[in-house]
Amino acid sequence: MTDSITIAPNTRQTQLIRRVRFIVAFTITYNIFEAIIALFAGHEASSSALLGFGLDSSVEVLSAIAVAWQFAAPDPRRREKLAMRLIAISFFGLSIIVVSSSVRALLGYSHAEHSTIGIILAIASVIIMPVVSYFERITGRELGSHSAVADSKQTLICTYLSAVLLVGLVLNSTLGWAWADPVAALVIAGLAGKEGVDAWNGDACCAPTLPVDTDCADTACSSGACDC
Repeated sequence: MTDSITIAPNTRQTQLIRRVRFIVAFTITYNIFEAIIALFAGHEASSSALLGFGLDSSVEVLSAIAVAWQFAAPDPRRREKLAMRLIAISFFGLSIIVVSSSVRALLGYSHAEHSTIGIILAIASVIIMPVVSYFERITGRELGSHSAVADSKQTLICTYLSAVLLVGLVLNSTLGWAWADPVAALVIAGLAGKEGVDAWNGDACCAPTLPVDTDCADTACSSGACDC
């Protein structure tokens, strides 16, 4: 489904850019702590699910950094296309990490062990990350930034993985269903891969972050340039 994106007026635009910067700063900070806790808990519990979740948080940091880098520029529009490519790569990385972890679990090399810390962390992420994703998505749409919208999808996938992790840990602890987590995670990996392809193929040039001359934008899109 195609996201509906508009271009904000100059007065509103400054506020939206500040909001995006705050959102990505929060996302980076939160995911750094999330990655540290998940990797520690995963190591303690010998849980591939938690270790994979910690690596996913690291990938989410890279995606948020790409958006932060874009909006640190005086004209974020000029960095839009490269930011989209970086976000796409982070999607692919996330997908590879999840698939690798899930296949190992399904082959019996590892499985999600009980971890109280992991369950608490997953619950916190399920509550916090959808809110972050929502505000970044609506801000990105109003601002006219495909990269911000793409990063919000990355954050939403992190939410799905948090829910998958929570269900997997709980089912494994209560019913011994070690396969529940990797099977569900494979579905999420497929979704991450699709979003990565969409982000890579996204035409950021034709969706400028800042207001530009219409004739110039049309010419730039037809010629493949983004220098308006």
